[in-house]
Amino acid sequence: MRTAIVLFTRDLRVHDNPALAAACANADRVVPLFVLDPALGGLSANRNRFLHQSLADLRSTLREKGADLVLRSGDPVAETIRLAGETDATMVGLAADVSTYARKREQRLRAECDRHRIALKLFPGLTVVDPGALKPGGGDSYRVFTPYYRAWHAAEWRDEVVTPRKIPMPQGVSPGRLPALPDGDSPDAAEGGETEARRRLAAWRRRHDGYADGHDDLPADATSRLSPYLRFGCLSPLSLANAVPGNEAFVRQVCWRDFYYQVALAFPQISTTAYRKSGDLEWRDDPDGLKHWQDGLTGVPVVDAGMRQLRAEGWMHNRARLITAAFLTKHLGIDWRPGLRWFFRWLLDGDVPNNSGNWQWVAGTGNDTKPYRRFNPIRQAQRFDPDGAYVRRYVPELKGIEGAAVHQPWRLPADVRKGLDYPAPLESHRDEAVWLRP
Repeated sequence: MRTAIVLFTRDLRVHDNPALAAACANADRVVPLFVLDPALGGLSANRNRFLHQSLADLRSTLREKGADLVLRSGDPVAETIRLAGETDATMVGLAADVSTYARKREQRLRAECDRHRIALKLFPGLTVVDPGALKPGGGDSYRVFTPYYRAWHAAEWRDEVVTPRKIPMPQGVSPGRLPALPDGDSPDAAEGGETEARRRLAAWRRRHDGYADGHDDLPADATSRLSPYLRFGCLSPLSLANAVPGNEAFVRQVCWRDFYYQVALAFPQISTTAYRKSGDLEWRDDPDGLKHWQDGLTGVPVVDAGMRQLRAEGWMHNRARLITAAFLTKHLGIDWRPGLRWFFRWLLDGDVPNNSGNWQWVAGTGNDTKPYRRFNPIRQAQRFDPDGAYVRRYVPELKGIEGAAVHQPWRLPADVRKGLDYPAPLESHRDEAVWLRP
């Protein structure tokens, strides 16, 4: 009897999971496996909790289909080979990934599979279009989004695979215990798991029509909030793109995600090195400014609201991400890399391609065709939070300030300012910070 191991990594679902579907179609017995890798466990308390919730949900779903999620701890390569020996597995399947760590893991796994005469098969599933499938003339990857979007939109997408009804698993395999649910840092973080992802997807199908007009509206919160589920593969990006036919504005954002995956595949140093060789500036060494930014105490309310949303929810509205990242890099003149690491610590959806790609875009070191563009935080606040509802939601010190005046508390009458437990704005390193002038 042919036995296949499906090594889950960032594809924690049974719907549209090509590796799982192929194993069920080509093997007599299937062993679903996840290895808790200590090398990754300390990166983010928020993501660690989300991961454990997702694993518990995946185990429950697999049990409903007659199988189980085998859990092991340690080096994923060693544990996969060990389990293959215990189950006489001749095949291993997993989703292809683009990060440096994932690619090194794949190389080591391939070497060990070859040594033990086990077939290793990589499958798509983390993106809509495979990161290496689209190449511009004379290059290994697209550097600019719009040409990539045209190619991506015209490309032939794969078909979603059929969800297995039953998963035949060999007897006698010890499934292992899921450790106690770890604590997260954000009290209002979303719950992980495919079940929750599909519930949210169903809700998004009913309300996505307003996305084009409302996705930048900070207080309306008219976005899908599905990014954490894409990051952990609780939801297939192809299923998401197919779920909202005709919504070009939203599908375009799904394409941005694919864009950064192909950038990261071609430029593995995306988290540490400027993508544009001439992009890095002379960044200021300002530990106090960085700390105030991290704590949401810059004195610029829309910036502080975004940073506090990040801590409370492990997520931040995309418009707020642009504003806060631009404030750190373009107004305070602080290097983008500490900002990237801070986001990576807190974000449920934090991954290498998108977190790093977006930070470099804002900092002017990445794929933006206008690298010197600047975001005036007050104009952004007045445009996307005109009544100040978003700021008052996350900066309670200012909840008594009505209307748009909340965006510039330094312009309030002196007697009102004295009653606020809120700091004055940090000094910008740029003389043109006219938004601070009364």
